[in-house]
Amino acid sequence: MTTDRREKSRILIAEDDPVSRRVLQTFLQKWGYEVIVAEDGTQALAILERQDFPRLAVLDWMMPGLEGTQVCERIRKERNRAYVYILLLTARNQKEDILKGLESGADDYLTKPFDAQELRARLLVGQRILSLQDHLIEAREQLLFQATHDSLTGVANRGVILDALQRERARQSRGGGNFGIVLMDLDHFKYVNDQYGHLSGDAVLQEAARRIRAAVRPYDTVGRYGGEEFLIVVPASDAMGTMGLAERIRKSIETPPVHTEAGEIQITASMGVAISEAGIPLDAQDLLQLADDALYRAKDHGRNRTELATAGQPSRVRPAAGEEIPAQTGSK
Repeated sequence: MTTDRREKSRILIAEDDPVSRRVLQTFLQKWGYEVIVAEDGTQALAILERQDFPRLAVLDWMMPGLEGTQVCERIRKERNRAYVYILLLTARNQKEDILKGLESGADDYLTKPFDAQELRARLLVGQRILSLQDHLIEAREQLLFQATHDSLTGVANRGVILDALQRERARQSRGGGNFGIVLMDLDHFKYVNDQYGHLSGDAVLQEAARRIRAAVRPYDTVGRYGGEEFLIVVPASDAMGTMGLAERIRKSIETPPVHTEAGEIQITASMGVAISEAGIPLDAQDLLQLADDALYRAKDHGRNRTELATAGQPSRVRPAAGEEIPAQTGSK
């Protein structure tokens, strides 16, 4: 049984009457459910708040500690968790009582004494609803990933990495501290495409992205800036720390060669590092321009090296106000 199916076949029953509880447990086990038992509402809530909570629950309305409706209300307040399908068992059959139970967050109800086959049918509906919801959530997450990540390399796309830079700059404005960026460009990438073909070039970009992700810290952000350029936003880091990170990335890019269907391809990368210091904060455009200047110096000095941006104004011409900084992907 897959993890997904097993998860939806685990069920909590919360019933304070031992005879009713045993009858419920017998039926559910006969139908193939893995049954978890609670003797009152307090125990039921504790089980549903566990990390490995069951996704199905049958709760008696009237129980010591917490009533079934109270358990429903507490569970529904927790938004950031997988959904629990809850069926209330109750001896109450007035419309007002049924409405109250559903308003508390229950998905369905069954009046006592219940019919076993009706209970089974209601639980099968619950399993289908859980499966449908999980599929919808998975589809939504896939769409979100596609909208925010580069389709080839899997790292953040240009818009997201620039947003990450702006957020880090805003955080610095509020709390101070230093942060850095690394602008990385694969050396002679046009030659790779021309010599080995664009499919091999894609494989090189994918492997480069994988090596970058393996080299950075968990809270650094990696994005594809354009073409064969990558941008890394490095929070809480000074010049020494950011240079050290850039060198770690550069060395991981350099060795070993990238295996492609066209053969082994040796690649290197040049790095431009810029720092926004607490005492001299730089806006995002100036920081990117400084990193780009440093990257060009690394290219001019022989490639496969890391250069730290010098203090002062960017030396290359900046775009007009409001104009987006273009990625330099042509002949590096």
